[in-house]
Amino acid sequence: MPRLLDTHAWIWWVTEDARLSRKAKAEISRAVEDRDLLLSMISIWELAKKVEKGQLTLDRDLNDWLDLALTPGSLQLVELDRRILVESCRLPKPFHGDPADQIIVSTARTYTAVLITKDRRIRNYSQVHTLW
Repeated sequence: MPRLLDTHAWIWWVTEDARLSRKAKAEISRAVEDRDLLLSMISIWELAKKVEKGQLTLDRDLNDWLDLALTPGSLQLVELDRRILVESCRLPKPFHGDPADQIIVSTARTYTAVLITKDRRIRNYSQVHTLW
């Protein structure tokens, strides 16, 4: 089964942040071995927005950071295609209104992936399989 990283899980994995749970870290390692680790393109946008707003400081230029963080073989980037975008607007209720979270959840559902996330609002949503 594919595993999809939520944006914060991706950032914490790449930066080896202690906030990434042991269980999540182990599952990510398995997914890398299986070549079944996914990342939505919306996560790149979310990261860039956090940098733009000064909410996140990287140790190098954003594009250089992305070049390292998106090394081929570790992650499969998932494009924002029509079915994901439409599904994000049709998620079974109740789900909160954050568009990026809607797209990430829609991506997990579309790819039948386990979503690796610490976000309690997503983890409490019964319409997607999560792990933390």
